[in-house]
Amino acid sequence: MATATGAHTSVSTHILDTALGRPAAGVAVELSVRPASDAPWAAHAVSRTDADGRCKDLPALPESTAHARLRFEVEPYLDRAGHAPADGRRAGAFFPEVAVVFAVEPGQHYHVPLLLNPFGYSVYRGS
Repeated sequence: MATATGAHTSVSTHILDTALGRPAAGVAVELSVRPASDAPWAAHAVSRTDADGRCKDLPALPESTAHARLRFEVEPYLDRAGHAPADGRRAGAFFPEVAVVFAVEPGQHYHVPLLLNPFGYSVYRGS
C-alpha cells in the first residue's frame, strides 16, 4: 500500500541452508501483520521459496502496519534435505518452524534473510 508520500512498505526474504551451503528451496512462508503490539495478527500473504531460496512475490504491507511477522515452515525442508544426526536416527527438526517479528515504518523496505541449519538459525535486516 502506498503512504501519503506514495512510498510502499515492502518485505522480501530468502533462506540459505548454511549446513549445505545452498539456498533452501520449497519452504512455505507466511507473512502476517498487525497495527499495534496489542493487536491480533492478520495473515497478509503466503509464499514458497524458489530455487534460489527467495520469496519474490510478497505484496506491499497495509499502511496501518506497525509489526510484521514472517513464519517459515522449515521442518519439511530439513527432512527433504536429509539433515539427520550422524548416528542415523531421525528425531524430527529441532526447530520445526521459525517465526521472526519485526517493527516497520512506512515507506521502508525490509529484507529479512534466514540463515538455517538443523540445530540453529540466524536472521538479520539485509538490504
